[in-house]
Amino acid sequence: MITLNDYLYSGDTIFKVLQNYITDLREDARKTKNEIDLIHCNFLIQIRELLEHNEFLTTQSQQVREFYKYMTKEYPYLAFTVKGRIKSLIRAEEKFNGYIVKYISDYYEEYGKYPTTAELKRSLSCFRDLIAYRIVISMPKCHYENEEERQIAELECLYEIANVLPGFLEERGFTAEPANGVMESHSPLMDDNVRPYYRDYISDSQPDEYQSLHITFYDNCSRSYIEVQIRTKQMDDIAEIGPANHLGYEKKQEKERARRNAIPRGECIYFDEAYERGMKLLGLDLAKLDVNMFAAMNNSLINDGCGLFRGRLILPYEHLSRFQNDLID
Repeated sequence: MITLNDYLYSGDTIFKVLQNYITDLREDARKTKNEIDLIHCNFLIQIRELLEHNEFLTTQSQQVREFYKYMTKEYPYLAFTVKGRIKSLIRAEEKFNGYIVKYISDYYEEYGKYPTTAELKRSLSCFRDLIAYRIVISMPKCHYENEEERQIAELECLYEIANVLPGFLEERGFTAEPANGVMESHSPLMDDNVRPYYRDYISDSQPDEYQSLHITFYDNCSRSYIEVQIRTKQMDDIAEIGPANHLGYEKKQEKERARRNAIPRGECIYFDEAYERGMKLLGLDLAKLDVNMFAAMNNSLINDGCGLFRGRLILPYEHLSRFQNDLID
């Protein structure tokens, strides 16, 4: 079985790593008539094309930048950042194999049998976040003497921004995708006309304390999907350096091992291969990787400049609150 790990220690650039992995995986898939690995190859080709910064990203980012400019006018007292990133190769590979493991194990648990290849192929059409933008807001404490009032005002701003975003981007060539009831918002602050499009991880508490609003758009110009996440600075800290980061990683390992125990070895090759690829990625020693523009002291201290592990930044904009010394009446 061919895995991404086999190519990460070669000293090649990320593009060479991808090309070699795709070529060998496709050749092996054709020999073994593995239809899922052929889909896997097409998925990897999307990653390669995105990392090459095709021209459409400039146009797309410009449209998102227009919303940033709108926010600077409407919320001069608010501090916020708007960032865009292409999902990293390692994270994308983890997610692709993780979807296979989860779908097969859930299917097996419910029906006592394995999904057909056609059913599994359909389940793998769910990738919508290879390109993602994140809006992080913060209401500076200097604007409110009372902390509870500050947090209420910050949350109100968050949902105000969420209510405006779909219409704003639809006027610029994007189409909001229905969330199909997944994490439907129960917040009275969200307008009913946009509620069906958001996955609201704020109105319902999560075990790992993760909070954020997620919405997916289809970019009609580039014919690609993007995900937009909207959260406060405190929510972003929890997701990036708090419980939702570290505990999530540990829980994922435990959950993946539990899924392995539930599926008999050798009965479903798609599960076996996806599980093994995923576990190999979890066991990577990042400090030993030799990929262009990537360096790591260990699995925590990482400098990723090529979209290998943490993704590639494509849109960094930051707006600092004005009137830092004025309280809002």
